[in-house]
Amino acid sequence: KWTFYFLSSVQFNFTIGDKYISLQQRKLELLSLIKKTIIKHLFKLKNSDSLNLKFKTSCSQWNSKKLGEIAKFINGRAFKQSELLNKGKYPVLRVGNFYTNDKWFYSDLNLNKNKYADKGDLLYTWSATFGPHIWKGPKVIFHYHIWKIDFDPSTVNKTFLFYFLEADKDNLLTNSNGSTMIHITKSNMENKIINLPQFSIQQNIGTFLSNLDYLINQVKIKSKQLIQLKRFLLQNMFI
Repeated sequence: KWTFYFLSSVQFNFTIGDKYISLQQRKLELLSLIKKTIIKHLFKLKNSDSLNLKFKTSCSQWNSKKLGEIAKFINGRAFKQSELLNKGKYPVLRVGNFYTNDKWFYSDLNLNKNKYADKGDLLYTWSATFGPHIWKGPKVIFHYHIWKIDFDPSTVNKTFLFYFLEADKDNLLTNSNGSTMIHITKSNMENKIINLPQFSIQQNIGTFLSNLDYLINQVKIKSKQLIQLKRFLLQNMFI
């Protein structure tokens, strides 16, 4: 009898847990869709359109610029294999280190300062896999297949520019017809048009999207923790 009540209680609690996990995953899907929709409307606006989001501006106040007019795309170092060391003064940041490759090479080379990336720099991977990144690690020498994006921080907000580049990446993927070989050149990037509102609006938009990304990440963490907890309980229940 007691065993029956115990198993019934466990089954009931796991049912509740499964529903909560499902709700978290649904919440994540909806937040991701909201972000995608907001970015689409923010960065694909015509100057004649009105901005529905409450950033106290309209698109008639946004100035169209080529990316090359407001930013410089700097290539990293083209390393020879013999220059990549197992230990050294500086880590060498390669494209794979942003994604799945956790193996690091190092270098003792003394290079021009524009070949180094510091914490907070805006970078862009353009070979094999592509997209913008805000570097969060220590000082590194970045590889040739990465651009460091230099711009006037009093004119262009870094976070706003990051999300513009992320929206552009999503647009490229959407229009690639399933192809994984998307060719990106520096001249292509420099000739892309970006619509810039006044700097304070850029800051507001950047902060809004950063907060939304933070919320999405928190939901991801909570969903992962719930799945891990369920797996742990199932594995240890009858030990």
